[in-house]
Amino acid sequence: MNFFKEFRRQEVLILFYRIFLAFVFYQFARFLFWFFNKDLIKVDSVSDYFSLAYHGIAFDTTAILYVNSLFILLSLIPIIINTKKVYQKILFWLYFITNGIAYSMNFGDFIYYKFSQTRLTSAAFQVAKHETNILKVFAVSTKEHPFVIFWFVVLMALWVFLYKKIKVTERKPVKLFPYFLWSVLCICVTAVLVVGGIRGDFKHSTRPINLVDANKFVKTPLQGNMVLNSTFSFFRTLGTNNFKEVHFVDEKFIDENIQPYKIYDRQMQDKPNVVIFIVESFGREYSGAFNKNKNIKDYVSYTPFIDSLANESLIFPNTFANGRQSIHGMSSILAGIPSLTDAFTSSPYSNQKIQSIVSVCNEMGYDTSFYHGAPNGSMGFLGFGNILGFKHYFGKDEYNHNEDFDGMWAIWDEPFLQYFAKNVGKQQPFMATVFTASSHHPFKIPEKYKGKFKKGNVEMHEPIQYTDYSIKKYFETAKKQPWYNNTIFVFTGDHPNQIYYPEYEKAMNRFAVPLIFYSPNPKFNLKGVNNEVAQQIDIYPTLADLIGYNKKVRSWGRSLLSEKKYPSLIVNSDGTSEQFIIGNYIYRFDGKNITGIYDKNDLGFENNLNDKIKTPETEKGKLIAKAWYQDYMNRVINRKLN
Repeated sequence: MNFFKEFRRQEVLILFYRIFLAFVFYQFARFLFWFFNKDLIKVDSVSDYFSLAYHGIAFDTTAILYVNSLFILLSLIPIIINTKKVYQKILFWLYFITNGIAYSMNFGDFIYYKFSQTRLTSAAFQVAKHETNILKVFAVSTKEHPFVIFWFVVLMALWVFLYKKIKVTERKPVKLFPYFLWSVLCICVTAVLVVGGIRGDFKHSTRPINLVDANKFVKTPLQGNMVLNSTFSFFRTLGTNNFKEVHFVDEKFIDENIQPYKIYDRQMQDKPNVVIFIVESFGREYSGAFNKNKNIKDYVSYTPFIDSLANESLIFPNTFANGRQSIHGMSSILAGIPSLTDAFTSSPYSNQKIQSIVSVCNEMGYDTSFYHGAPNGSMGFLGFGNILGFKHYFGKDEYNHNEDFDGMWAIWDEPFLQYFAKNVGKQQPFMATVFTASSHHPFKIPEKYKGKFKKGNVEMHEPIQYTDYSIKKYFETAKKQPWYNNTIFVFTGDHPNQIYYPEYEKAMNRFAVPLIFYSPNPKFNLKGVNNEVAQQIDIYPTLADLIGYNKKVRSWGRSLLSEKKYPSLIVNSDGTSEQFIIGNYIYRFDGKNITGIYDKNDLGFENNLNDKIKTPETEKGKLIAKAWYQDYMNRVINRKLN
């Protein structure tokens, strides 16, 4: 009996209690995450909520065991002094420092999920490493959203209180051999449980639980973000590389159905100048010209100038972004390279020779330049711009008037666009890209314009009006320049931002951006409304066609203006699955299997037809989606993007 008395029952039970507390507080965080994003993540009933929360336990288990592995080991390791107050105090601080940091990741997503449309991942490092104002952004965000700090402090205080309610009583082992033996057995059993918990099960044949597994338990893909927690998604993506070669089809199928190379035969006597506006956070929702036939109740436009310009342009009201962040927009628009689960621009493969609208224009004798009013290097634009081959880069340093700095991100749009209008065109033909900055968190406008614009229904509505006004002022200056009449202008957004109308809460519409082609020169015939689906990666081949580039264009997009009609294939990723619009259907693909098929009008992914429909079109659509993915991985990994 003395042998069994040395089993450390009190310590083991209290360890279980302490780990159990973590599960309880992760469920609190899950509820708050849903509560602050319930307009974006629809849950039909209480039972549906509890079902999602229940399935989230598996992901919480992985996160909690990741974070508490050292705490668990130190709680069980047999060093005799485990029950002493000093040792228990060390465990207390280890527990709350590690858990506090990990737990806080979930609170950031209460706010930033609205912008990122995905849980926190290690890709945040790629964004942060290019910015020097992270602390300032954090301070501003905290001031604007004090409830995040409030709930974090309240829940952490409650967690500490409950932890302290049950304490380990000091006890010295009498017989050391059974004490050590029981301890070793406990550690071995616990190690097995921890490994199984981190993996998600004990089956040797299955891979560890991953982000895509959250979608096994949901009615719509967006609910997968409720099943997940931010700690899990962050740790699971650390050091991951989802770029892996696959083989689903032969190369002949790819050549016939994907057609990664296009050739256009437009003849141009005079090379037009090209100006590309990538407007920060310019969701299609904000512009009336793109919502005339959407039947949105009480719709209000916040871009009066863009609307007027659209009336004189060729517009595509059904355009989608190919990524979720600004740098994704740059690679998609300029190089025709979308970002999937892992972003191409932050991958080991981004530094390679890439055919793009920049390289095409360089080859044709254009002067190429990139403009962005933030500190040089911000967002990774300077580095990627160098990879693409821009001859000139103009940022905050070149602008050199700090009095026009917004204090957070960049030079205000109005003065920087004036600089842009006056600085280009010294050598023609030219291709210039400008990435605006002011329509962005923290949603401020210059003091002198306070009260000039409507506040609107969300914070984004006021600064997008300021950017629209800045573009208007840009055109007033550009029209006076000698290069203006021989210029093609393109407008699109890098990605959407805050959402107000339910139509844009739909999963696919989280990627909805405008697309405008405008030229004052009537010979380009850029007029009208084209309702076919389009995407950012179509911009590069369209421009290559318009300027008369008659060689092979390496692009998964297509010219939207050529009489040569290559098949349309729209692609993007929500961070866990790739999404394709092919023909009459939307396909979701997890890298191995098609997990969803939806009617192309079911933008909210409400009715999964994967097990309900099997037609020649859907069977071929599945193959085309896989073939596209195969070609993408092959070209990225084997450096065939030229």
